[in-house]
This record gives sequence, C-alpha cells and structure tokens, in this order.
Amino acid sequence: MKVKENSTSNYRFTIIVPVYNEEEIIYTLEEKLNQFLPHSLFQACVLFVDDGSKDNSLRKIQEICARNDHFFYIHLEKNGGLSAALKAGIDHTFSDYVGYMDADLQTDPEDFNLLLPDIENYELVTGIRTSRKDSFFKNLQSKIANGYRRMMTHDGVSDTGCPLKVMHTISAKRIPFFNGMHRFIPALILLQNGKVKQTPVRHYPRMVGTSKYHLWNRLYGPFIDCFAYRWMKKRYINYRVSGHNLD
Repeated sequence: MKVKENSTSNYRFTIIVPVYNEEEIIYTLEEKLNQFLPHSLFQACVLFVDDGSKDNSLRKIQEICARNDHFFYIHLEKNGGLSAALKAGIDHTFSDYVGYMDADLQTDPEDFNLLLPDIENYELVTGIRTSRKDSFFKNLQSKIANGYRRMMTHDGVSDTGCPLKVMHTISAKRIPFFNGMHRFIPALILLQNGKVKQTPVRHYPRMVGTSKYHLWNRLYGPFIDCFAYRWMKKRYINYRVSGHNLD
C-alpha cells in the first residue's frame, strides 16, 4: 500500500514510538520527549503507533497530539506486534531519518543525540545498552538470544534488542518486513550493503507496567526467525539503478 506524504516530511528526523497498553507511562513519555525535541540535533517530531491498545493509551495519545505541535499518531485496527507497528510507522514517515524507542522509557530520548552525529555516514546507528537494569533472568535470556542470532546472521551487533536506533528512512523502507523483523534490523540493513555503527546508550529499570516479552517469545521466536533470515539472505535481491530516462 502506497502511503501519501504527510507532515513528517517537514522534519529531518521522526521518532517512532510503538505503544501497546502503556497508559500508565504515556504522560511521562510526553514530558521526556518534550524535553528532548527543542535540542535534538535535527529538527524532530514524534510518531506514536498505537498497536491496537486495549487500555486508555490511544485516548491519552490523542490528547498529547492535540496539545503538542510536533506530535502525531497512527492507530492500528488490531494488535500486530512490534514488527508490524514499526513497519506501519516507517511506512508513514517521510523525514530524512527515522528512529524508534520503546514506550517504557528504559532508554532515554536524550540519547538520540548520541546516535545522530554519525547517521549521515551510516545507514543505521544502533544503541548498546550499558549497565542493563533488567533482572538476571531477563538478561540471561537476552544474552542467549543475542549470541545465537549473531552466530546465525554474522551481523556483529552485540545488542540488537536495544530499542534505540536511527536509520536513513530510505533504507528503513527497503527492509523486508516479517513478524520478528525487529530483532534483525542490523542484519537486514547489512543485506542492503549498508553500514552499521554501535554506540553505547543508557538503560533504566522499567518504571511502570509489565514487559510484553517472556521466555517463549524471547528465545523460541528468535530461534525460528533466524532460519527465516538465513533463507531470505540467500534469495535477497539487491540492486542499484545507475541511470534512467524516466524524467
């Protein structure tokens, strides 16, 4: 589906924030983003993607967008998961660069200014969470999943699950999307012969709400998806047009 260009084209950088049942933290998220936007290195806006929330998240997002000039939202008819929300956000972004962060504020929007200085020279700049504040068991799950993914993809990225990334929008729109895609963004950028840089960012404990991930979708999902990626890698079509007369 081709999406008509929209207000995000007036900005250089769009921050996508996927939201699913995060009503307890939405206003705190608004405050944090409002603190960041005035001194973002690039003129930036926020695009909330409500992923079919069943609580009051959508209503609060609509309130925020009504009272803030640089805040926008789209609402998905039903919950599709993080990869679907990211695809929808990227499809509706027309700024030069696009980034995303989780709504739980375990990463800080201020740290986008650690990633943005390098984005002109890399197709993707991704955060690496330092001094992670998750439980021992959650960290162990992530360590196992990351190690297995690196072995299967050879992407060289130590923390692909870090929810703080910035990409060239044109590169993001070329990513082949599928359920679980968000775990493979660096590898999928590399398939385009794009360059990836890793930058340390801060990490915080979850303030409210509960994680949407558990042992099943943190380990079993990546295990299966790695085989899908390996299949795709062998068949991926990558071309560049060197000339045309279509003007």
